[in-house]
Amino acid sequence: MESKNTKWYLLFFLGAVWGSSFLLMKLGLRGMNSIQMGSLRILFAAVFLIIIGHKHLPKIPLHKWKYIAITSLFGTFLPVYLFAIALSKIDSSVSSILNSLTPLMTLIMGMLFFKIDTQRRQIFGVLIGFVGCVLLVLFGDGGNTTENYYYAFLIVLASLFYGINVNLIKKYLSDLKPLTISTGNFTIMAIPALIVLFFSGFFEIADQTIVQNSLIYIAILGVVGTGLSNILFFKLIQISSPVFASSVTYIIPIVAIILGYFVMNETLNSIQGIGALIVLIGVYFSSKK
Repeated sequence: MESKNTKWYLLFFLGAVWGSSFLLMKLGLRGMNSIQMGSLRILFAAVFLIIIGHKHLPKIPLHKWKYIAITSLFGTFLPVYLFAIALSKIDSSVSSILNSLTPLMTLIMGMLFFKIDTQRRQIFGVLIGFVGCVLLVLFGDGGNTTENYYYAFLIVLASLFYGINVNLIKKYLSDLKPLTISTGNFTIMAIPALIVLFFSGFFEIADQTIVQNSLIYIAILGVVGTGLSNILFFKLIQISSPVFASSVTYIIPIVAIILGYFVMNETLNSIQGIGALIVLIGVYFSSKK
């Protein structure tokens, strides 16, 4: 009973945090380019996790480090840059809807490469949730549209990587604590991210006021939206199923639209409300084992 309740608490908490992350990324991009923001997001998360979790690194068996490295690549390193580049050209609402492809990608990757058992009910739930997400975006305000839709393929690619990552963690790293996995991931990513940041030209503009203001948003994004959330997400994967865990991406568009309504004075129409309800129904069905 505790595990059943906990997975729902984690699902909605992560949906709220990651839904807010799209706004933080947009604010962060005001003072720097996408490569700089992606690198700083990783570095802030790495510093946070290494401080609180460095004692867990020796607990990682030697043969598990290859999976730690692969999951760091597919689960964070590549998606962080893909999202940052995409959000520099397309709206956050479009990004959040495409991010909801993750459960479907998780299901497909699980069936094709990881021999994950799925039921028709789960597939049905994934499709219902995706329909709800489509309604949320297609019936949004005209201001949410964009002409740079080819950048949307970067979000689709990131969703594919997330699908691979979730299945890898469930199959190969379920015996490790979430903090151990997260700390290992970001320990591996820290040096490459620092190298990318060095060659991005960030240190030439670091003294500018607009850049320093953006750093505040990126620090929150890195520590809470990446570091802490990764720990909780790995916990969610371990106590539920890969498809249920990836269903968090259905909550994200709802949060993004609510924030737009209250913070950015965007309107939430009745069809979008119906779409939000459909999303929740989809999450319920996809969570059934």
